[in-house]
Amino acid sequence: MSQIYGIGTDICDIRRIRAAFDRHGERFAQKVLSEAEMQTFRARSARWPDRGVRFLATRFSVKEAFSKAIGLGMRMPMTWRHCEVGRLPSGQPTIVLHGALKEWCATRQLRSHVTLSDETDYATSQVIVEQTA
Repeated sequence: MSQIYGIGTDICDIRRIRAAFDRHGERFAQKVLSEAEMQTFRARSARWPDRGVRFLATRFSVKEAFSKAIGLGMRMPMTWRHCEVGRLPSGQPTIVLHGALKEWCATRQLRSHVTLSDETDYATSQVIVEQTA
């Protein structure tokens, strides 16, 4: 049996992410993205820079929503790089956790579900975290 542990939602102005990226360059992306996400970000940016910024914005949004759903906000053990947005073989987005955040969630038997979307100016995401057991 499982129960809802938390729900988080976020909407992100892609223009704000673009401005931060323009100011700080790849350093900003490296602060927010895991190594695997950085590879995808670089590949998308190389082909079409706007697509890379939208990728960065959706990941930023998901991580904000996840931090709200687990009730920590952006404080330890929640960090940008310990929360990664991956994809299942079907293409469905999934949250992959690392380090202390992975241990924190495992101890509480938490499992997450995520959806994300973006348009020209906005990225949005919703995360539901359930507690199993």
